[in-house]
This record gives sequence, structure tokens and C-alpha cells, in this order.
Amino acid sequence: MTAKVLKLSFAGKSSAGVRAHNQDAFAVHHSQDSPVLTHKGVIACLADGVSCSQNGQLASQICVTQFIQDYLSTADTLSVKQAANQVLSALNAWLHHHSQQSELRHNGFVTTFSGLIFKSNSLHVFHVGDSRIYRLRQGELLQLTRDHCHQGFGDKGMLTRALGMDSHLEIDYQCHEVELGDCYLLSTDGIHDWLAASEIHSLLLQDLALVDHHNPLEKSALTLVETAKKNGSTDNLSCLLLKVNSLPYTHARELWSQLHQRVIPPALALGNRIDEFEVVRVLYSGQRSHVYLVSCNTANKHQLYVLKAPYITMSEDRHYLNSFIAELWVGIRVQHPSLMKLYPNESQFLYHLCEYVPGQTLRQWMYDNPEPSLAQVRSVLAELIIGVRALQRLGILHRDLKPENIMITPQGKVVLIDYGAAQAQGLVELTGFLTSAAESGGQGGEPPLGALDYIAPEYLMTGVAAHEADIFSMGVILYEMLTAQLPYKHNKLIFQRRTSNWHYISALQYRPQLPLWVDLALKKACHPKKNQRYSSMSEFLTDISQPNKAILTRIAQAPLIEREPVMFWKTLCGLLLLILILQFFAPWSMV
Repeated sequence: MTAKVLKLSFAGKSSAGVRAHNQDAFAVHHSQDSPVLTHKGVIACLADGVSCSQNGQLASQICVTQFIQDYLSTADTLSVKQAANQVLSALNAWLHHHSQQSELRHNGFVTTFSGLIFKSNSLHVFHVGDSRIYRLRQGELLQLTRDHCHQGFGDKGMLTRALGMDSHLEIDYQCHEVELGDCYLLSTDGIHDWLAASEIHSLLLQDLALVDHHNPLEKSALTLVETAKKNGSTDNLSCLLLKVNSLPYTHARELWSQLHQRVIPPALALGNRIDEFEVVRVLYSGQRSHVYLVSCNTANKHQLYVLKAPYITMSEDRHYLNSFIAELWVGIRVQHPSLMKLYPNESQFLYHLCEYVPGQTLRQWMYDNPEPSLAQVRSVLAELIIGVRALQRLGILHRDLKPENIMITPQGKVVLIDYGAAQAQGLVELTGFLTSAAESGGQGGEPPLGALDYIAPEYLMTGVAAHEADIFSMGVILYEMLTAQLPYKHNKLIFQRRTSNWHYISALQYRPQLPLWVDLALKKACHPKKNQRYSSMSEFLTDISQPNKAILTRIAQAPLIEREPVMFWKTLCGLLLLILILQFFAPWSMV
């Protein structure tokens, strides 16, 4: 199971052309260090300082070098978009500040910027100005960026957006899935203003097809520059070419195609073998899937795994198979001790090979601890948050948080398992490979993926979930840990889709000794309305650990109908009934 790595080849060419100074700059950072490659990726950027400024050259050079250096210094917990935007905002502020110090307005520190960050199988594009980024895929050339300039001012046009131009920076951002063999071109206007897209296309195809040249990319970059010069380019000319030679994972569409061609294996029993794996124990057998503990004996090494295979009758269920394949797509990308890993395999059979996580499910833990202390519950929540945050940093929502999908190791560590309902928003956008509930019903059809007892109302009603949906599920789980009950009673045949039908049952009704502030925290965590819920998991953990005085004060000052709506209506109904009884008997008592 040797993992592939991300590997690109690249080359560039820059020329002052007919001008005295070259105000273009480009740079590439392709680390051979595995952790850096994994967490930061490959970075390539190109900048074109404005020609009317004496500081254009300095601005472009600072941008490409400082962007790479500062991006590599950002926290690994940030997403690529967050980290890059943070760096670009700081660069823009610095450039704009120094532009304001110049006595001549046209001498500002202003530059275009086009950057690519290849991380895993994804490409993140950051762009401002009129430099460009093209993609050549399977012989087709596509311009990924749009020029930020106004063409109403002469032939050249005027920049409307650039780094250092304004105190507020608006960066164009895109995310694309990378395919093996993709070629990317970054160019300044000295190139693409003097070469038609069709000419760029033919020149790239011509040079990249050279198999006898030691570096086709280098040859192609030189060709683009020299051809633009021959066409009369009057500007600096710079281009940067990158080609994808290796990727860590199989392309999503390719993976989907491969896995859909595999055969669903029959149900297995103790001692049965599938490929090199022998069934040690049947962990679960249901209507949708079978889960086995299997062993693999290779090279005198005994290794345990969990093998998950679809139920044979699911072979015609396209929605289930899509979610099953999406689970693998997510699982092979998670590399965190609080998240179960999945391993790619080359079998003819359709199954997932998963990391074996020793311990017990949270469900079993709840059976063994029917009345856990608040300290125990807080400890589980803190551990659970670590895993959910790790998923969120990858742009993934679990969407099926429930006691059965949470493992407690012998050391007390929480590990999340089962990504069958996970929503990897980036993958949905990249490939159209839908894993959302909308594909499997969600809106008026089948219920969305996930357990109905733990599912957030907005996800149920729309098929769309945000991070608050996972917070809702965590609130329900904690409520159940403390009370052995659920906070809402639902009609499972006609599942309540309007939040007005969701009536929270106080945890104090089942466990009166709980502090009121704990019940209020649970109520807020699993509030049926998303905007009334906690917006961050840390805030929920804090309120479960100590009283939130603001909430307590607000509750104390609220009228009875808000504090205890059920009690209010029961009391009101009782009073109305009493009045009716008195009215009925009052005339007779006067005779």
C-alpha cells in the first residue's frame, strides 16, 4: 500500500523585451519534504508590477517571494484558502501603505498577482490583475482567470484591481480537481496580449509533444516568449509552465468508474477469505452493509483491519453506491489520530479496507455507564471536538455523528468512524460527485443520509448541511449520554420537517439533579433553528464546563411562556378548564 506523492515538473522564462527594466517576477516552491508537501503543497506564482511605477519591479518581486515564505509559515490548521488570503491581505496592506508614502501617485507599489497552490489532488487558484492562468487538459486549453481591467481607456486598458492599489483587496479564488498530465500556464500581458489563445494552444501542443527534448516545458516557455516578441510585444514577457506528473490519489471520476465496475462480494462468515484477508469476526450485518474484522498475514506480519462491503441487494442502488465510493474518497484523505483511515486497494471486489480501531463504540460505553458524571461527558465532548475539527479543516462535514459511529479506545481517546454520509464540499464542487442528501432524497423524497434521531432539522428539510448540523448532533449525543433519552420526540412515519414542531424536552425531566445551566447549554446546542444554535464547538464546550451567566440572566428575566412554554400552556389550559367548570355550576348554586 505504498502511497503516491504529488510531483510536478516546471519551467519558466522572463524577458524585459524592448523595455529597459523587467518588472515581472515568478517563483515556484516544490518541497521534497513529505510533511511540507502534504500540508502546504506546491506553490507557483507570477506577478507583473505596473509599468508606470518606479516601484513596480520591487512590488512584484516582494509579492512572489514573500507570498511563498509567509504561506509556508502559516498554521497547518488553516485551509489553503484561509492561509493564502491571510498572506495576500497582509501583503496588500504593506504595499498600499508604502504606496501612500510616495509623493507621486503613479509611483505606487502596485502589481498583479496570479498564484497556484497544488495540494493533494486539488488546485487552489488566487488571482488579481491582468496576468493570466491557463489549463491544458487532454489537448483542450482553458483560461481559468479573468482580467481585472477596463478596456475603455486606449488599446492597453486600465487595471481595476491589483495588489497595493487599494486598502481593500478582493481576490478571485477557485478550486479545481487536478488530473494527471494537466499542464498549467501562468503568463503576463506581454505574452497573452500578443498571442491569440489559439496560437498559445498550438505552441503548447507542439512543444509539449517533444519526447526527445530534455525539458519540453523549458522549450515551450522559451517559444512563447520569442513568438510574442516576433509578434511585436512592447511589454515585459514572462511565463511559467507546470505539469502534473504524479498525484497522491486516484482521480475522482476515475475512482468512481473503477469502483462501479467491481463486484459486490457475498456475505462472509468466520474463517472465509476475500483476497488476502481472513474474517476473524463479523462485527455488523445489516440491510445496507456488512462489516468484518479481518486479518492479513504477509511477510510474517499479522495485521488487523476492518472490512466493510455493501449488502448484495444494494448493487442497483446508485445513491448508496455513490455514497459508498465517496466514503473511500474521504477516508483515504484523512490523516489524523482522531479519524479512522481507509486504504485504497486493487481488488476485483467492492469493499473498504479500514483502519482497525480497538475499543468500544460510544453506544456500548453508554450502556456500561448509564449515569455518567459531567466530567466524563465533558471529556468525551472535548475528544469528539478534536475529530470533528480535523474534518472541518479538510472541508468535510461528518453529518452522521451518533454513538455507533464514535469509538472509545482503551486509552479513552475518541475516534470518528464511518464517512458514508460525509459531505466533502470541495469534492462536490470539484467533481460534481454528489454526496449530499439532495441526491438521495432530502427534499420531499428519501430521508437524507444519517440517523434521524441525530440529524439537524435544516439538513432534514433542505438536504444541505453546515457545521452547525454537526454541533446539533453533538448536542443530542451529550443529552442522551446524560439522560439515556432524546431531546425531541418525533413521529418517525411523518418526520417533522417544520422547526415549530420540534419541542425540546428539558434534560431535568429525566435527571433532575443536573444543573440548570447544563440543560440550557444542551438546549442551545441542539436548538431546531440553526441561527439559535452555537456557532462554535469551543463555545459549547465552555458552556458545558461552567455556567453561562448571560444565558442564565436572560432566562431568569424571560416571561414564563419563553422559559417554560409547555408549563405555560398546561397552566393556561387548566385555568380555562376551571373557569368553564365554575361557569357550569355557578347558576345552580344560586337557585
